[in-house]
Amino acid sequence: MKILLLGIGNLLFGDEGIGVHFINYIGEKYRFEGEPKIDLVDGGTLAQRLIPIIVEYDHVIIVDTINAPGVQAGEVYFFDFDAIPDTVDWQGSAHEVEMLQTLNMMDLAGDRPTTMIMGVVPTVIEATEFSLSEGVAAAVPLMEKTLLHYLKSMGIDAVKKAEVDIQAILPNSYRVLDAYCI
Repeated sequence: MKILLLGIGNLLFGDEGIGVHFINYIGEKYRFEGEPKIDLVDGGTLAQRLIPIIVEYDHVIIVDTINAPGVQAGEVYFFDFDAIPDTVDWQGSAHEVEMLQTLNMMDLAGDRPTTMIMGVVPTVIEATEFSLSEGVAAAVPLMEKTLLHYLKSMGIDAVKKAEVDIQAILPNSYRVLDAYCI
C-alpha cells in the first residue's frame, strides 16, 4: 500500500498555505518507519495537475483549509472524503481550482484512492506573506497528534528526528520543495 500526505495551499496567502507548511513541518520533524510507505508532497495550488500523482497511491491524506460556519479559526477537522460533515464547506479557498472539484473529477473516472481530509479553519487568507494566524498556528499540535495517531493505526511509526517550530520554517517553506515536491 502506498500513502500520500498531500499539502495543499498557496504560501503567499497566510493561513491558506497551512497544508504545505504542515507537511514541510512533519517532514522536517519525523521520519516514518513500517509498512505501508508514506510520501509527503507539496501540492501547492496545482489541483487537477495533481491527478496523475494521486492515482499512483492507494490512500491519500489531504491537508488544506476548510470553512465551517460558527467556529473559531484554528478548528481542526479530520474526516473521510466519502463522509464530508454537513457543516463543512470545502470551497472558497484561494486555490485557483478547488481540490474538491479535482477529487470529484477523479470519482467520475473511478480513479480516486481512499481519501482522508485534514482541514483547519483559517483566519488570514489575503495577506501576502509567509505567516500563519495565531489560531491556525495553535492548531498545529492537534493536527500533528491527529495525523500521527491515524498513521499509527495504519502501521506507520513516526520517529522524531528533530525539534521543529512551524513558525521558524515558514519563510523557507518554498525552498523545501526539493525534498518533497513533485
